[in-house]
Amino acid sequence: MFETTALPAPPQISMAEPRDYFALLKPRVMQLVVLTAICGMAIAPGAINPFLAVISILAIAVGAGASGALNMWYDADIDQNMARTRTRPIPSGRIKPDAAFSFGIILSILSVMVLGLASNWFAAAFLAFTIFFYVVVYSMGLKRTTPQNIVIGGAAGAFPPMIGWAAVTGDVSIEGFILFAIIFLWTPPHFWALALFKMKEYGNVGVPMLPNVSGEKTTRRQIFAYSLALVSVAILPAVMGFAGPVYGVVSVVLGAIFLKQAYAVLKMQDGDETMIPAKKLFGFSILYLFGLFVTLLVETAVMGVIGVLA
Repeated sequence: MFETTALPAPPQISMAEPRDYFALLKPRVMQLVVLTAICGMAIAPGAINPFLAVISILAIAVGAGASGALNMWYDADIDQNMARTRTRPIPSGRIKPDAAFSFGIILSILSVMVLGLASNWFAAAFLAFTIFFYVVVYSMGLKRTTPQNIVIGGAAGAFPPMIGWAAVTGDVSIEGFILFAIIFLWTPPHFWALALFKMKEYGNVGVPMLPNVSGEKTTRRQIFAYSLALVSVAILPAVMGFAGPVYGVVSVVLGAIFLKQAYAVLKMQDGDETMIPAKKLFGFSILYLFGLFVTLLVETAVMGVIGVLA
């Protein structure tokens, strides 16, 4: 008889395409990060070289993308069991978990180093802390352990305007903190509206979102309470003078619509199968936040041009 030696399994060929790695970066989230970081940079006193400003924004965007990649790496086990996430690159098998982890770590280090060299090391340290907060504090620590995961973890998504400000000034300020507060207060009604009509999916994977832990009624009340706080704080940039009257009008109009939709959610009945008010609030909340920051950015740019020409 001849002895046979088992041959090693042939290496698996990666099915990943460039677009799969781009999807790991959560490009929709990156859009918000870029917009809010530019706003923070635009309203900051002082000046920054335009080329270095672009490099700094790209570094902040890549840092946010790195956070998204590491989040997807850690959450791959639950992503594969949720309808809205099972087609992501890792649960679908297009990217291996180890590759996603390495990709996220490399981009994290690269983004922090580039921001430090392009602007200052305070902003770079702030970016590093934001990545750590989102990946370790939120994704690994809070998301699967507390129904307040979105509230506390929302801070990570609210830091970019402060980082943009820090890239210009090397410090933080009340103006940056107000922009932070807008995003921070926006996060719970935005995600809890989603959690209401995705409640069963979150329950199936063991993520303790507020509707699953405290019930629909409590969630609806919390959504309305945070919405009241949000629209009140969103007016402050105009009141404090670092946004103009156009922003003030837009924030009031959009805020009134937001409250109307949040009130409709508050009045929903338990067990509502359609969840139409929650779905409408979730969709409008994205438009609301982009509307505020686009208005702030455009008005600031126009006023700057007028100031130069005057």
